[in-house]
Amino acid sequence: MNILVLGSGGREHAISWALAKSPRCDELYVAPGNGGTAGFARNVPDLAAYDGPAVLAFAQAHDIGLVVIGPEAPLVAGVADVLRGAGIPVFGPDAQGAQLEGSKTFCKEFMMRNDLPTAAYLSTSDEAAAHAYIDEQGAPIVVKADGLAAGKGVVVAATAEEAHAAVSECFAGAFGKAGSTVVIEECLTGPECSMLAFVSAGRAYCMAPSQDHKRAYDGDEGPNTGGMGAYSPVPIVTADELAQMEDVMASAAAATAREFDHDYRGVLYGGFMLTPAGPKLLEYNARFGDPETQVVLPRLESDLVDVMLAVAEGRPDDIALAWADKWAVTVVLASEGYPRAYEKGKVITGIDAADALDDVKVYHAGTAARDDGALVTAGGRVLNVTAMGATFEEARDLAYRACDIIHFDGKQNRTDIGARALRGRDAWA
Repeated sequence: MNILVLGSGGREHAISWALAKSPRCDELYVAPGNGGTAGFARNVPDLAAYDGPAVLAFAQAHDIGLVVIGPEAPLVAGVADVLRGAGIPVFGPDAQGAQLEGSKTFCKEFMMRNDLPTAAYLSTSDEAAAHAYIDEQGAPIVVKADGLAAGKGVVVAATAEEAHAAVSECFAGAFGKAGSTVVIEECLTGPECSMLAFVSAGRAYCMAPSQDHKRAYDGDEGPNTGGMGAYSPVPIVTADELAQMEDVMASAAAATAREFDHDYRGVLYGGFMLTPAGPKLLEYNARFGDPETQVVLPRLESDLVDVMLAVAEGRPDDIALAWADKWAVTVVLASEGYPRAYEKGKVITGIDAADALDDVKVYHAGTAARDDGALVTAGGRVLNVTAMGATFEEARDLAYRACDIIHFDGKQNRTDIGARALRGRDAWA
């Protein structure tokens, strides 16, 4: 079977790597791909992932039997709708299902209708009403741009002044149409974690929870990023909390079958806060998380092609998940200055040596190959260094040992990925 993966980041490298291991995978294409996917798949740099008709034409011309959509923007743009309309199996929800991520208002209303635990909120397109709500509720409080904002547009405001400034920024056009409506939420407290689930025909097949690190610097300091590292499973999650999260994901999957016009077929990402009152939802995303995918998929022992095709074709009875009894930790190596301005084109060395370590896989997030064959930086998040081990400590130590082997000018990374988890639940007090 020929397979097409849409996307260019570390998430797509991890997905593509897992698909390529399947004996069912013949030709694998990644559009646009990156310097890592070029090593085992055919990159298609000129195919726009959000252009449904162009993706369809490519799929038909190359006898594609499965399309996997990585990022959220093509899902919200309806690329899956175009492909499914032509009879091509697609892993990823249609545009309506993708609104769970594309509109925070849509998502909150979905949660409320279906009694899914989440924070109290206000959604409004009236700037004066937004400011009045902040004055009424006080701080801390969370301000979110309603639409897709490339991982930005969310401010956890410690003071009312910060919240007012965030609202003003949204309505001033900082996020374009995405900020023309704002969602203002109660600020929940506790550790965050996420749970991914394969969803098809109203059923959820949950994966192990994972925990991301959003802040740029050690000690959870500095600006928010797309994620600086992650681990899975999450040692602080209790058996009761795990069961509650799985129930929430199952309830959400069942709700998609009741409410949506078409079957939701893809991944549903639940972002949770482990509050004193139990796990509560912060958000839903309509695709694999990044860098959570880089610690979840390496532990999957099932054939990913079999799983994704069963999801895409609406055959939930054929979904069977088997997992390695190991821990996984990934550390992001980023360009100096990220998430603010950074330079590109820095030569990277040591990837092959790090990759050669047992239980280590280096996923490319922002790399490119020069004409002379050198691999260079091409993004803010450059590499995801993932290691697995029999214990959390073993996986973490191995990941950092592999990081030390890789070099490029301006390399920056957090040195405390997973450190809180090692200290236990009290580290979040």
